Amino acid sequence: MHIVVIGAGIIGMTTAYALRRDGHKVSVLDARCGPGRLTSKANGAQLSYSYVAPLAEPAVLPRLLSWLVRKDSPLRLRLRADPAQWRWGLRFLAACTRTCSQKSTGELLALGTRSRERMHLLVAQERLAFHFASSGKLLIYQDPQAYRAALVQLAYLATLGCQQHALDRAACLKHEPALADIGARIAGGIFTPTEDVGDCLALCRELQRVLSSEAMPVQFHFGTEAHRLRVEKARVVALETSAGTLDADAYVIANGVGAQTLARRIGIDPLIYPLKGYSLTYQLTERSSAPVTSISDVQNKVVYARLGNRLRVAGMVEIGARSLDMDPQSVAALRQQVRDYLPRLHAAAAPEAWTGLRPARPDGKPLIGATPYGNLWLNVGHGALGFTLAAGSAELLADRIAGRPSAHIPAEMFTL
Repeated sequence: MHIVVIGAGIIGMTTAYALRRDGHKVSVLDARCGPGRLTSKANGAQLSYSYVAPLAEPAVLPRLLSWLVRKDSPLRLRLRADPAQWRWGLRFLAACTRTCSQKSTGELLALGTRSRERMHLLVAQERLAFHFASSGKLLIYQDPQAYRAALVQLAYLATLGCQQHALDRAACLKHEPALADIGARIAGGIFTPTEDVGDCLALCRELQRVLSSEAMPVQFHFGTEAHRLRVEKARVVALETSAGTLDADAYVIANGVGAQTLARRIGIDPLIYPLKGYSLTYQLTERSSAPVTSISDVQNKVVYARLGNRLRVAGMVEIGARSLDMDPQSVAALRQQVRDYLPRLHAAAAPEAWTGLRPARPDGKPLIGATPYGNLWLNVGHGALGFTLAAGSAELLADRIAGRPSAHIPAEMFTL
């Protein structure tokens, strides 16, 4: 079967890989000039399979006011006269219950576990070069009350199969000496040994290399914008693009925030809304005191990931910012967080700043599977977890297209 995958970010590229491994003829289309050029380009670089709890949870409700008024808040809410934002926001608030949050967490953990397995298999089989490392992840807490709450969450996650360890201040500093300058502020930490890091853009490029070198190579159509899916009698008959019409047996929408517009044009509402985030990439020197383990500064919601001789720092969530324009204040705030957290970083130069739009759904769960159109499929709405969940999502979609059952992931999970 010939399948067109719309989108060449990490979701689209892993989808193309999984479908090609199933023996399909695959074409990939993207508006950019190469793979991974938008949200996948410079994300947080952490593969956090055990940290997939949705943003929508009960603790959100008392924080809403601070999100609206505090300019230095790590999560900012910018209200707009935008019906899409209000529709998404109301569904988001409805998902902020303990029952809904725990259900979503359990389902996302199942997908995270599968993603870890598939990512490790992918790396072993294809020998991909993207600074992949299994260094674990250390969450650092500066607020004793927040740390006590984390210990309760650790106990709950243990019932779901997560392997995590509680560390006191001394153990945190022994595990990651680069945190010595903030040692007095550390209340405790949670270490998860099963987490990975990698350069998402480099992985997209490696997948393109692998898929282009096969006997029946995947066809890539870069610089080609998807305009509209043409439908007749509950089937897609063609994809209209900026370069003409593409015909195939089946189609997969996997183009991040662009999926909302494309799907809505044919009567499907995946409820995707962009959450804007920022990252900084520092080139390290011999003098740099930088963490080797992935670090999450829980208080400021900033993550640190080591990629060879670079350090990727990512943070901030802006709800209501649709533009890819760089906000100087946001960049400056993130840089200040780094100076405060790692005063002896001694980078080679000023960091490279990036911003991207994460395609989020209200309950935090992606859509992976069929649509009302018999030959149209979705792999969309992963929010900030696209890199983490990409390999498992791709395999799950390939299973569903082939009609195969998926272990530990029932047929009704992640569907419209």
